[in-house]
Amino acid sequence: MKKIIFGIVFLLMVVGCGKYSEKDAYEEISKRVNNLSSYHATGELLIYRGEDSYTYDVDVAYQEKDYYRVSLTNKINNHEQIILRNQDGVYVLTPSLNKSFKFQSDWPYNNSQIYLLERIFTDLKKDDKRTLKEENGDYVFTSKVNYSNNENLVQQKIYVDKNLQLKKVEVLNGENTVEMSMTFTEIDEKKSYETEYFQLEKNMEGKVETETTMKELDSIVYPMYIPVNTYLTSQDKVKLDDGERIILTFDGENPFMLVQETATVSQELETNIVYGDPYLIADTIGAVTDYSITWISNGVEYSLVSENLDLEEMMNVAESVSMTAITK
Repeated sequence: MKKIIFGIVFLLMVVGCGKYSEKDAYEEISKRVNNLSSYHATGELLIYRGEDSYTYDVDVAYQEKDYYRVSLTNKINNHEQIILRNQDGVYVLTPSLNKSFKFQSDWPYNNSQIYLLERIFTDLKKDDKRTLKEENGDYVFTSKVNYSNNENLVQQKIYVDKNLQLKKVEVLNGENTVEMSMTFTEIDEKKSYETEYFQLEKNMEGKVETETTMKELDSIVYPMYIPVNTYLTSQDKVKLDDGERIILTFDGENPFMLVQETATVSQELETNIVYGDPYLIADTIGAVTDYSITWISNGVEYSLVSENLDLEEMMNVAESVSMTAITK
């Protein structure tokens, strides 16, 4: 696949060469982005959580009229999930389990998205204090970002080489530490798709596992992070027809419930309705609402529920389970 000069997004930012002023470069970028009707992009996404990191192979397809398909495959366990937007709505698919979540969501328009070209540009457009400089032979644009589920993420850096090819996007926190990095390997802005490429059933074909890989939970997983003055009060085990469920109840100032159960293959395509947004939680994509987070990781399906925890606290608990949980 041809590597495309990413003049589309950002980039006549050859401002550093003295060929263009920032105003001229920005106007040229805007003109090109407005003409974008489709594209295909691939690359590698790294998520940093303290001393841990999680790596995904990313494959992005976009077609005008709101068609998106983003495949994220965890490089450690080869677990693939797909974020899909078509005429029917927004979905997160787990093809190997024949399951999906359907979201009542404006994704991808309600948050910044590190792997979607036009969303990266939108953040540049909204920041009238964006900057451009030359760094180690690259041109680097810096702008604010909007990750409503993680207010610690405050800015992005977009790296473009002197041939105007997009190389990398980094998202940083308030301490100027990189928390996410997307390295693009190929971008094709002329790629076109048939509508069926974005259909739910099409993306499930041939990917369902033939049998459940896990009948019982190997161990109980406890969160590494627990809010102040909150403590475990009970844990219950329930036998299921095809596995088991563990219910951990935490009481105190910030009570919550953490449920974990065997992730099983659905015999028929299963779709659950969610009023929230898809969100990357360390090693997987979760479904985030005001009062709950649901995700699947390493053969276990988790649900975190609380009417007391705010979103930041819920995310802290969920990510501590996914990252470095204590097991017994």
